[in-house]
Amino acid sequence: MSKKHPTRDEHLRRALAQEAARIMAEHGIRDFFAAKRKAAERLGVTDGAAVLPKNTEIEVALAEYQRLFGGESHAESLHAQRRAALSAMRYLREFEPRLVGAVLSGTATEHSEVQLHLFADRAESVTLKLMDDRIPHEVTEKRVRMNAERLLAYPGVRFAMDDQAIDATVFPTDGIRQAPVSPVDGRPMRRASALEVEGLLSMGAPLTPSS
Repeated sequence: MSKKHPTRDEHLRRALAQEAARIMAEHGIRDFFAAKRKAAERLGVTDGAAVLPKNTEIEVALAEYQRLFGGESHAESLHAQRRAALSAMRYLREFEPRLVGAVLSGTATEHSEVQLHLFADRAESVTLKLMDDRIPHEVTEKRVRMNAERLLAYPGVRFAMDDQAIDATVFPTDGIRQAPVSPVDGRPMRRASALEVEGLLSMGAPLTPSS
């Protein structure tokens, strides 16, 4: 049985995924679609959406890029981000914090913010805690996709911990039972407790995105 060779579109899609990953790693772009568009422009691709890579393909390419070019500096940066995440989670422990996003998956770049999900009856409780402790912060709002049909806006705060940017979204207390969908694969986002983040730090190795 002859081995199937990759088609032109498959080669092109892989090249686009690799270029999009490079753009995200080097320029701090976090939006997958924006990275795809820039990659298509740079490679002169005009065939349209048919050859654009999936977000999951870009995430795998990003992990490959970081392994090849990030080396020790990527590992140190990720460790610092996870350490700051744990500090922030311990500080905000009454809001049952969960780590999400690229810092959890291990594909964070040096430009990535630490993303947390918090849970409170009143979002103002989080802001008041920061104010009481005189921690500079910015009140934000984030649009979160709960499923294919529901896009909801939730309050949040942005502040710094251990010289790392923390971006926290505040959900109602029962929001801990349903995670928003991931922008990478459309499945419920993985959320990690402080105990799980401690485990990641003790292992000292990033997770590898599934292909």
